[in-house]
Amino acid sequence: MRVGEVHHPERGAWGKPLEGVRILAAEQMQALPFATQLMSHLGAEVVKVEHPERGDTGRASHPFLTDDDGRKVGATFLRHNLSKKSVALDLKTDQGREVFRRLVPHFDVVAENFRAGSMQAMGLGYEELAALHPGLVYVSLSGFGNLTDSPYAAWPAYAPIAEAMGGLYEPNRRGDAPPPVVVAGALGDNAAALFSVIGTLAALRHRERTGLGQHVDVAMYDSMIAMADMVPFLWSMGAPAHMASAGSTALVAAFRARDGFFVVAVFREHMFEKLCHTIGHPEWLSDPRFAERTGWATHTDGVIRPALEAWAADKTRLEACEALGAQGIVAGPSHTAADIHADPHVALRDMLIEVPRPDSDRPYLTVGNPVKMSRLAEGPVGSFPRLGEHTEEVLRAELDLSDQEIEALRSGGVIG
Repeated sequence: MRVGEVHHPERGAWGKPLEGVRILAAEQMQALPFATQLMSHLGAEVVKVEHPERGDTGRASHPFLTDDDGRKVGATFLRHNLSKKSVALDLKTDQGREVFRRLVPHFDVVAENFRAGSMQAMGLGYEELAALHPGLVYVSLSGFGNLTDSPYAAWPAYAPIAEAMGGLYEPNRRGDAPPPVVVAGALGDNAAALFSVIGTLAALRHRERTGLGQHVDVAMYDSMIAMADMVPFLWSMGAPAHMASAGSTALVAAFRARDGFFVVAVFREHMFEKLCHTIGHPEWLSDPRFAERTGWATHTDGVIRPALEAWAADKTRLEACEALGAQGIVAGPSHTAADIHADPHVALRDMLIEVPRPDSDRPYLTVGNPVKMSRLAEGPVGSFPRLGEHTEEVLRAELDLSDQEIEALRSGGVIG
């Protein structure tokens, strides 16, 4: 779908579920912006607070486009800030912080993802703002949390650090080689974003019942422990360190077909039996090498791969997966970005949004809303905001500031 389009309008007769929810977001980079964009897709209004000169640090990422005001706008920002309003406000100034405090009572949610303690140090922590707005839901997303004294509280954190500390990398390390660090999709950011959305919705529901707001605290490290749950669990069950992942007791691997690779996931004996018959090797069922599940993993490359790839050699990835799926064997193609763009499922589910760019005739693509609801229309989605595009609009509407007051803030460098 494209920015501005509405798909399935008949589903939107009742409006969107978060309509009326207003979020004031002091956010940057990926984790919290992804969370607030998800809530925007569900109907929330998001006002984003950015530094007047540099804006959200995600604007400086690469690759970038050039906006119609001549500014470079980076990929991290472009992905996660659709439909938002941008207010350029310097929170390092006394006047900037005062304007922020004055805005707070007009919003249901204040959300921030600075390093733990940063907002408190500016006098913008939960306790200070809750005194102004007792019903406030205050969401903090950081590397290591705010509500406890983590030994890592002062550490900065990006997704790979949370992923490493959460245990995602070590199970894939072999021998003395370093563990592979896979920066593809920023799971550490997006998982924390999802838990932030869940926490925000739960706190809003709690406020409906009690009238009380609260501090929702999400740590990226905690989020990755939750996502990597098998790692500590299997270790606690007595599995050796090298077996602390599902792949050590299963057949989970990528195999070559005529036009690329597909992935097969076999976790149970009846699935392995079906695989053996489907690809023409029923003798494996009595082979002592495959008597235990660990044998499936041990002999994947030496025995299973040559046979499975010979079976798939005359098939496309989709043909191989359809044949396996028809027998109840779990498989799926390993997609490139171009494959995702061409996939009819992706189009039917509106999972890519085309966003026009001011410096090119070719739009860029960002992800759509993965939450589908029978009474929720898809879109419309607005484009990304220019830095400070809505500053005057918001300050006039929310605080009733005059031209003279706005000009004084601008001349003092407080707003952009």
